[in-house]
Amino acid sequence: MSATTQVEAQPSAPEKKNPLSKFSVQIVLGLVIGVVLGGIAVAIGPNGVGEDAPPNWLSVTLDEIGGAYVGLLKLLVVPLVVTAVISSIARLREVANAARLALQTLLWFAITAFISVLVGIGVGLVTRPWLTGGVTSAAEREPSSMGSWTAFLTGLLPENIFGLGVRVSGSVDTGFTGSASVNVLQILVLSIAFGIAALKVGEKADGFISFTESALAVVQKVLWWIIRLAPIGTAALIGHAIVAYGWASLASLGTFTAALYVGLIIVWAVVYPVILKLNGLPVATFYRNVWPVITLGFVTRSSMGVMPVTQQVTERNLGVPRSYASFAVPLGATTKMDGCAAVYPALAAIFVAQFYGIDLSITQYLLIIFVSVLGSAATAGTTGATVMLTLTLSTLGLPLAGVGLLLAVEPIVDMGRTALNVTGQALVPTIVAKREGILNRGIYDEAPSFDGVRI
Repeated sequence: MSATTQVEAQPSAPEKKNPLSKFSVQIVLGLVIGVVLGGIAVAIGPNGVGEDAPPNWLSVTLDEIGGAYVGLLKLLVVPLVVTAVISSIARLREVANAARLALQTLLWFAITAFISVLVGIGVGLVTRPWLTGGVTSAAEREPSSMGSWTAFLTGLLPENIFGLGVRVSGSVDTGFTGSASVNVLQILVLSIAFGIAALKVGEKADGFISFTESALAVVQKVLWWIIRLAPIGTAALIGHAIVAYGWASLASLGTFTAALYVGLIIVWAVVYPVILKLNGLPVATFYRNVWPVITLGFVTRSSMGVMPVTQQVTERNLGVPRSYASFAVPLGATTKMDGCAAVYPALAAIFVAQFYGIDLSITQYLLIIFVSVLGSAATAGTTGATVMLTLTLSTLGLPLAGVGLLLAVEPIVDMGRTALNVTGQALVPTIVAKREGILNRGIYDEAPSFDGVRI
């Protein structure tokens, strides 16, 4: 009689995951390294004495790497908008309530902007006695560009097939300089037109639609590669910000800067969570899923530059259908800016009025609300915080020279404004998709791979 001895296989210890593999940890590490490198660059100092002394090698390196990363992000804006919008419209038959979605999107753009401008006015009224303390008239300066109520209409009309604009300045004696810009609103209009045309053509457009969908898949893969470089870009951008901007300019505008960040944080940490709760969505899950684009928005200071990441996050992390996200996110990146177009112009208008000793009437406060809710759409062709502020000041009849008073801290406050902008641009499509019953809760509730954007 033989006996057999069975040995139970002991379960192996779970493999420990390297915490550095988490995308969120890498972003935070990039921020820390950027602060350290920026501090080192400041300690090294410029190569020489005087205001015109060239920056040191580390400052130049941080600037070039950071600029290159932002350039990579902006590079994908046009192909992503074109391919995503055309392919989505081609599948428009799958979205029975497309018109309702568009109206709901615009409505929630207005609702969140309305609440945000009320927060800006409230913070401005509370801090008004101290808002302009220490500010002198030496920084007064007329703005180089102004907002216009007709900019939306002119911005809708494409100037060329690529939506490109070129600005040339200078003279024969001094030489000419030029810069190119992309009008995403025009690209969006063109893409919608081509998508509708493909839909109307029918079977003859099948090859064109297949090519567009294939191109979209390729663009999204390249975008993921660029997103994975975010920790490096973050380190370079935050390091350059410390070198270029520092905190010396806060000496006279510290109260204004602090007040603005209080307003931004109230919207970001109170208003948005309340909206999410009222619509039955977990708050912590939303912020975990959009964290990659929030951090990128903060360091890049470009809602348009991170728009491809915003769309990727909205679709793959939040569960918004591509057929809707490809419309809502580009539109939001052009016209939905709670930081730049709501909180900031409201507080800045109160600052300018306080500086010049002008008492704002109830009518003027109502105008601030009106401009903030509709103004970002009106300036969509030339959206920017300074442009939006000029539109607000001119509507209120306040001195435009007051714009120059705030330019010293523009880069510092723009970080927080952009972070709020991109959060709102992801929030509204999520809320609308939830209310319309098309949000994929399985994707929304699932933890993203790498704590970042799902592959």
